[in-house]
Amino acid sequence: MENLPSNSCIWFLSERFERGLDEVGALRHPNVVPLRAYFHAKQERLLIYDYQPNGSLFLLMHGSKSTRAKPLHWTSCLKIAEDIAQGLAYIHQTSRLVHGNIKSSNVLLGPDFEACLSDCCLSFLRPEPSNDNEDNPPSSSGYRAPEVQKSKNGQTAKSDIFAFGVLLLELLTGKPPAQHPVYATENLPQWVSSVREDEGCEDERLMMLVDVAAACVRGAPDGRPTAWQVVKMIQEVKEIGVGEDDAEFDGLS
Repeated sequence: MENLPSNSCIWFLSERFERGLDEVGALRHPNVVPLRAYFHAKQERLLIYDYQPNGSLFLLMHGSKSTRAKPLHWTSCLKIAEDIAQGLAYIHQTSRLVHGNIKSSNVLLGPDFEACLSDCCLSFLRPEPSNDNEDNPPSSSGYRAPEVQKSKNGQTAKSDIFAFGVLLLELLTGKPPAQHPVYATENLPQWVSSVREDEGCEDERLMMLVDVAAACVRGAPDGRPTAWQVVKMIQEVKEIGVGEDDAEFDGLS
């Protein structure tokens, strides 16, 4: 690259930027925040998305300096998890892209509290994330799959699944990734039960969700499910409780 004239470098980066964002701009799914337009001039890059009125999942779960965290019933966790999994499955299977930066601050909530993935497939634009701060949205470090952390390889569909598993545990416990224990499958059910305060935390469906998370955070990438398999597993959890908890899905209370 250093042998190219400077104007050739600029052309190459601009072409890569536009080609990548054209792909991202073609994504259309109810659980993916659509990219509507972008602007690129010299060192300035602007991306324009649809406004999501209920903020981020991070703020809903953890609050901020000016707001208190809003506890989520686990059935609301189930609905949000299914929304995220549906959006991720679309990205992986339909567009053949990789999200690359799944975390609670990149899940936005629409007018009906539907969960929508944002910041999709933009790894080619991002520098290395900075350190986390407890009062700010988290960096990607706590969601990174072990194979990405060890080798600094690029994100893959399987590393997206790992990040989803971390996010699911964050949903179920209200604890950010920095406070998660080692992801040993046999310890996750006990840990989730110990940190939840709502009644019925031993419900079979809750434990099935923990099993989904455990499958996603397996150390070996080949042992993790695909996004569509995750969707099906979550739908199986929902089917067990059809007719029992319908009222609990009416809002995030």
